Amino acid sequence: MHLVLIGMNHRTAPLDIRERLSLSCGEEGRPLAELLAIPGVDEAFYLNTCNRVEVLVGTGTPDAALAGLRDFVLRHGNLSGEMLERCLYLYRDEAAVRHLFRVTASLDSLVMGEPQILGQVKDAYRSSAEANAAGAILNRVLHHAFRTAKRVRTETAIAANAVSVSFAAVELAKKIFGDLRGKTGLLVGAGEMSELAARHLLGQGVGRIVIANRTLARAQEMASALDGEAVGFERLPECLEAADIVIASTGSPGYVVTAEMVGRALHRRRNRLLFLVDIAVPRDVEPAAARIDNVYLYNIDDLQGIVDANLAQRREEARKAEGIIDAEVANYLEWFNTLEVVPTIVSLREKVDAILEGELERSHAWMQHMREEDRENIGILVHAVVNKILHDPITGLKEESQDHAARPYVAALRRLFHLES
Repeated sequence: MHLVLIGMNHRTAPLDIRERLSLSCGEEGRPLAELLAIPGVDEAFYLNTCNRVEVLVGTGTPDAALAGLRDFVLRHGNLSGEMLERCLYLYRDEAAVRHLFRVTASLDSLVMGEPQILGQVKDAYRSSAEANAAGAILNRVLHHAFRTAKRVRTETAIAANAVSVSFAAVELAKKIFGDLRGKTGLLVGAGEMSELAARHLLGQGVGRIVIANRTLARAQEMASALDGEAVGFERLPECLEAADIVIASTGSPGYVVTAEMVGRALHRRRNRLLFLVDIAVPRDVEPAAARIDNVYLYNIDDLQGIVDANLAQRREEARKAEGIIDAEVANYLEWFNTLEVVPTIVSLREKVDAILEGELERSHAWMQHMREEDRENIGILVHAVVNKILHDPITGLKEESQDHAARPYVAALRRLFHLES
């Protein structure tokens, strides 16, 4: 079994391309079913976040699977071959494991050390498991990735002074306004990113928080926790009139805040400055709004400069984290490489155990006059002797597997001990 990972992220593909792929694959469950139908794909995992779209598959025929995966991305992203080559990255086997571990530990995130990615990978794994798309290999490598992320979090300070895209948005607002005290913040959407942004805004002294959401009950729940005000989307135009800072993060497939809506609000607020940050993918705010006077509009890709400044203090911790990644990749590969010899080891032990039990059963006649304790001791002794005899061959087989040199030994053992069945 081989691992193949393909994907595109904030470094390799612009927002509009990630947006297309995200929208096309947005129907829950559909990507996994389609991926499993690709010839050669035995197991599949699909990750879709604001900053990346990735597919990890287990396959016995990696070249055939890769051809199908590339076609999958071409169709769903409506990409040309040239765009695909420019935006897509590919990792196989050990490199795929390393990349997955780095992503899950937040070493490959736009905001290094942010905690959201671990939850997103876990959610994607849960979807894969529920769709019966994750088998023995993906189950093992993803659980190992979660363990690695936990080690990075507990053994380094990479998550100290927590930052996120939401935090970067608030930092950018501070640069525009200088002081956020007394300002009004409008959160469009009531998801995790919006809640994080609201907490950062409150931490900077924002005087009023308004949460607008399509489902009013969810907005009310979040507003109750933040001492804010909840409104439905139908009240967005009047909320734009009063807001100073707007942070949009919904799952809507179309624009929630249009340029026309922003223009009308600016007219009624007498052109008082309006700051909008759109951290959604697909985008929530129509890009044409940026052309309106006194409107400052930034999207998720514009936050990179803020993020870079906030991450300077984490670089030393990232080097420590990379050491943990190296060790955990080695641990995983040690397990993975033994898969070639495990069936033979199991078959050998089963055959030897069956022979032992058969011989002990045949010896029952002359052993029946012995004390029960003596019979048990004989059984223990026989099993101990056989285990010692098998120890060196089995250990040697596992050691050879680490250098991918076990195949001739496996063939010889199966032939010599008649384990072909």
